Amino acid sequence: MRTRTLLALLFVVSIFAFAILNWPAFNASTSLSLGFFSFEAPLGLVMLGLMAAMTLGFAVYMATWQATVLLETRRHTRELRTQRTLADQAEASRFTELRGVMHLEFETLAQRLSQSQEALRTEVHESVNSLAAMLGEIDDRSRRPRGDLA
Repeated sequence: MRTRTLLALLFVVSIFAFAILNWPAFNASTSLSLGFFSFEAPLGLVMLGLMAAMTLGFAVYMATWQATVLLETRRHTRELRTQRTLADQAEASRFTELRGVMHLEFETLAQRLSQSQEALRTEVHESVNSLAAMLGEIDDRSRRPRGDLA
């Protein structure tokens, strides 16, 4: 049990024990006045009744307050769960979009790489042909007689 609950229970039990031990005094009839009229009643029982009514009213108020707080907490929990679901969906959507963008970038990069490789092959092939032509021309010049050089 909680400390507050234990103290409240101890308080109620002590009041109950006090009333039982002093029952004749609680039950003694007395003249009571409410301002505009008077009546005969046991003061102890009237005070016990008022205290019981006040305690019951406080208990009803606390139960109502706790129920209100519980309902509010449940409503907030539902809203948080909804917001968390929306955030998770948005994050998943962003990841899907990022995956698509990265896929397009990789395809573009692969195409550029392929184009670069093809351009490099063409340039190397042209360089090899040019070099072969130069070597052929140098070979032709070296095989000609010296007097033919003009």
